[in-house]
Amino acid sequence: MKSAYELAMERLSASDPNENTQLTDEQKEELADLDNKYAAKKAERKIALGKQIADARAKGDFQGVGAAEEELRRDIERIESDKETAKDRVRSGKQRGA
Repeated sequence: MKSAYELAMERLSASDPNENTQLTDEQKEELADLDNKYAAKKAERKIALGKQIADARAKGDFQGVGAAEEELRRDIERIESDKETAKDRVRSGKQRGA
């Protein structure tokens, strides 16, 4: 008899059809490029909004600080989501930009 953990792991494995798919060297390179591209996008937003946050703190504008921090959080979530979508496209064999 299987434990609940073993059953859960089987279900998890069944839900990931790409688990045993071998990636080509080109796909691996595209995935690495995507990691770099989206890391740069996150860094750009952190720099831009970091300055805005620092300026708001210096002025004592705590609502402005909160708004900028919330915008940064949303932007990072969106960038991460976009990155995963792009990586899924590469893993599924679709061309970049498709």
